[in-house]
Amino acid sequence: MERKEFDKLVEEALARLPQDFREKMINVAVYVEDYPTGDMLRKYGRQGLLGVFIGVPITVQNWEGGYHPHRIILYQKNIESFSRNDEEIREQILTTVIHEVGHYFGIGEKRIRELQGLPPEPGGGSD
Repeated sequence: MERKEFDKLVEEALARLPQDFREKMINVAVYVEDYPTGDMLRKYGRQGLLGVFIGVPITVQNWEGGYHPHRIILYQKNIESFSRNDEEIREQILTTVIHEVGHYFGIGEKRIRELQGLPPEPGGGSD
C-alpha cells in the first residue's frame, strides 16, 4: 500500500476515536514508519511490533508541563504483514491506534490487551 493511502487510513482511525478522547490528546503527534528501529526492537523486545507510544502518560503528567511532544508511531510494513487485504489493514490500524492511545491515557499493556480481547503477550508484556 502506498504511504499516502496508509496515512489516510491512520487519519480515519484517529477520527473514529470518541471526541472526548481526541480533545484530551494534547501535544500528541502520530507518525508512520516502515519498520521499528533496532533500538525500538531492543526496548520492546519483539519483531512483530505494530506501534508504540513514546511519551509521558497523561496520568503521570504534572501541571508544570514542558513535555516534548508525545509520539505514537505506527509501523506500516509490520501492520501490512499481519493483514491479508486492505480491510484488514484498516482494522489493524484502528486497533493499533486505540492500543497506543490507551497507553497515552495511562492504561497498561495487560489491561489494554484484555479490553481488546487479545491474549496476554508472551513473556507478560510491559505495563
